[in-house]
Amino acid sequence: MIIQDHVGKQIIGLVKLGNMIKLLDILKEAKQSIEDFAGTRLKGAEKIANTTLKAGGLSLLTYKHYKVKLPYYKKAAAGKLDKDAAKKEFEETLKSISLGMTQSQFQTEVGRLEVLGELLIENK
Repeated sequence: MIIQDHVGKQIIGLVKLGNMIKLLDILKEAKQSIEDFAGTRLKGAEKIANTTLKAGGLSLLTYKHYKVKLPYYKKAAAGKLDKDAAKKEFEETLKSISLGMTQSQFQTEVGRLEVLGELLIENK
């Protein structure tokens, strides 16, 4: 069965068993596994970490922010994310962040907080 829009253009991927898919069904099908999500995020974080390390200077703060994320993404991509331990670490990290930190410490801890939050939110 071919479905066309109002100008005759073929609509692909919106018909299931002759009925239009509800938006919620599309969103459910598009949701990726935590392993896929973490693997994709890992690739991006590795690229940014490598680029900023090579750039040096003030970019090293960004390097620290992304470098800390790598082991968390690797663990989640391998299917080894312990949600309870991650929640505990998230809370501990959140409490540890202060204005008394150096820029380097701040970027590292905010990166840790960010990756834990991303993984926990994605893995609800």
